[in-house]
Amino acid sequence: MPQMTVCPSCAEHLEPEDRFCGNCGTALVASPEGDRPAAGQEIPRQQQAPAATTSDDARSDDGAADDGACDDRASDGGVSDGGPASDAEVCDEDDAHSGDYGLAPPAQNVDARGPRPPAEPPVPPVAAAAQPRPPASAVSQPRPGVADPRQELLMTETGTPDACVACGADGSGDGPGVGEDGVCRRCGHVQPKERDHVERELPEVAAVTDRGLRHHRNEDAFAVSRADLPDGGPAVIAVVCDGVSSATRPDEASAAACEAADASLRITLAAGGDPGTAMRDALLSAAEAVNALADPETRDDPHHNAPACTCVSAVVTGDLLTVGWIGDSRAYWIPDDRSGERPARLTEDDSWAARMVEAGLMSQDEAYADPRAHAITGWLGADAVELDPHTASFQPDLPGVVVVCSDGLWNYAESADELAAVVPADARAHPLRAAQSLVGVALDGGGHDNITVAVVPFPVRA
Repeated sequence: MPQMTVCPSCAEHLEPEDRFCGNCGTALVASPEGDRPAAGQEIPRQQQAPAATTSDDARSDDGAADDGACDDRASDGGVSDGGPASDAEVCDEDDAHSGDYGLAPPAQNVDARGPRPPAEPPVPPVAAAAQPRPPASAVSQPRPGVADPRQELLMTETGTPDACVACGADGSGDGPGVGEDGVCRRCGHVQPKERDHVERELPEVAAVTDRGLRHHRNEDAFAVSRADLPDGGPAVIAVVCDGVSSATRPDEASAAACEAADASLRITLAAGGDPGTAMRDALLSAAEAVNALADPETRDDPHHNAPACTCVSAVVTGDLLTVGWIGDSRAYWIPDDRSGERPARLTEDDSWAARMVEAGLMSQDEAYADPRAHAITGWLGADAVELDPHTASFQPDLPGVVVVCSDGLWNYAESADELAAVVPADARAHPLRAAQSLVGVALDGGGHDNITVAVVPFPVRA
């Protein structure tokens, strides 16, 4: 059937995969009564609608649109943890704490209301109210009907499940099964996609990315690799990118940025380039790759925000650790001996909260409690006003690991001490297991956002 490009109710621009309007919640595909999800089962959620306007100097990584437009943390494939909401409540500035990216500037008319209590999700789905961030040590179980990405994905070679992971429907006989769109015809459950959970381990580095419990797709990406330096030693590389969710094709932006940054680092380092210069060039290459995704015909259309993402990368060469970043994805140093050397955050966010703290206008606790805290002031994308890659180099004198991650993790363990408390003691010896454990921390905390973690042992393991 023809694909609608605008919502029939509110004329909001639609993406090809949208099943609900991101602005008003209107169902875009008629569903027979018998195919509706049963009570308590997972209901596909709409993607956050692009904001109507963009700022010249800030994007909100909460998905909160200008003048209080709404943030959708509970995308397709996850059940909202917010209660039934009126039209006015759907666009609630409290959503600014749930941890994903949007495109609007920080709202100036901030409502100081607290989070709404959780309740059963309405149908059709509406934007969820954010919940206060639990401590990293808090462990919660997924609610009934919410698929936990840690379960076996049951994927076939073509990437389509043999049977629905929720109700088991496999299309045998005359019964319904999973359609080509990845949605179960019996219960409406959105099936896992290839990028929902990805792990990779090399002898020197490992990484894991996960969709989380609230989003319909994974807009994070990572790349891990090694290059041989001219002196024969290894250079170990980890890149993590987080797509801006209310931009156009954020998943493609993060994947393109990771691929470009990783390739640039490998080539430059193998040729004997300085790690700091190589890192800056890699971030510029990533920016060019994301810029190339933008459609010139819609560049000035407020309903088509250019593809965008943040990026953070770490490189270990000999006794030197180099990090580079744009946005608020982070890198942390976690020593093996945490009783002696203190862990440390190696990056400084390009965000509204960081600017307030740096200017001395707010304490860190005050800044990060504000609904505007996660408004990013730097990103990769054709509409980025200013591209200013940050790089820094360190020479740790003790062994440890570098944790490179998206905010899907650090929203649950923000400070270096909090993160160090949940990094396994044997992380340097078993980086993949450590990355898996850290993803589990975020999932246990609620999994509000996509989660990506790379663990880089220092010094490089032989």
